[in-house]
Amino acid sequence: MSYVGPDFEPPQPRRPRRGPMTVTLAALVTGALVGWLVWQAAGDPGGPSGAAASSSISPTSPSSGTAASSASRTPSASGTGDENRRSPSPSGTAGRSGPSSAGGAASGPLKGKVVVVDPGHNPGNFQHAADINRKVNIGTNSKECDTTGTSTNAGYTEARFTLDVARRLRTLLQQEGATVKFTQDGDRPWGPCVDERARIGNDAHADAVVSIHADGSAAGNRGFHVILPASVHSGAADTRPITARSRDLGERIAGNFVRATGSAPSNYIGGGTGLDVRSDLGGLNLSTVPKVFIECGNMRDSKDAALLTSGAWREKAARGISEGIVGFLRG
Repeated sequence: MSYVGPDFEPPQPRRPRRGPMTVTLAALVTGALVGWLVWQAAGDPGGPSGAAASSSISPTSPSSGTAASSASRTPSASGTGDENRRSPSPSGTAGRSGPSSAGGAASGPLKGKVVVVDPGHNPGNFQHAADINRKVNIGTNSKECDTTGTSTNAGYTEARFTLDVARRLRTLLQQEGATVKFTQDGDRPWGPCVDERARIGNDAHADAVVSIHADGSAAGNRGFHVILPASVHSGAADTRPITARSRDLGERIAGNFVRATGSAPSNYIGGGTGLDVRSDLGGLNLSTVPKVFIECGNMRDSKDAALLTSGAWREKAARGISEGIVGFLRG
């Protein structure tokens, strides 16, 4: 749109004096216009004006507003980049206990595939200690519903990190045609519990589930590692049908994560493979679909923390995870 300000207004030629006919015509036009506006204000039940006005309004989804407010309640931190960004697709919430989700792209190599992304923890967990400390069944035994997660020494929380990487990952997967569902998108005050996180993936019949985390180990411990489900058959847990597929998913993510981020596999877990197998995580024990966790780095190490708090690096992390998922789903 061009702008014409006072300094650019061209000189106007002197207009001739209006005659009686001109004045009369102007009055008639003005009266007709006023009448039309009054009719429009009253509304035309049989006309399309009401529908057109309604369709021109694009309401903000409830999750969009609450995500920003959840992040703002989190203690200030040194993270950079747009941590509250959303994918272009709208995000909805299927009830308080249901997953946030966003539809896949119209076409792409992953069209028809469902990926559940689980941003570890929740920015509001620290305000709901009683809720997240209650015990839930993880198949083999009982464990806390959830935790607050860790943070860098400067206060950048794991929950903020995981949401940011998850949202970036959603955008990339949607560009490949996948349907992406979230376990939470900052759109609930706390949780969900680990058993519900697993159930969300199961109920979605997900082709792949990735839970995003960052570790809180000692300084000097660096690098990422992908956690795979052990073969567990106890109580409500039976991971035997998913262990092989989950390992394939985890290995592909680990390989692509190295290439995309330049980060090395963990120097304190996994013997340099970047892989770890665990039987004590309810999110894995209760899963009936291929699922892995990824600890993207150690927030308590200053060198790793410098990466985790970089928006540019988080974009690389999301890309590495996305490329691993795409490779897994395409076979």
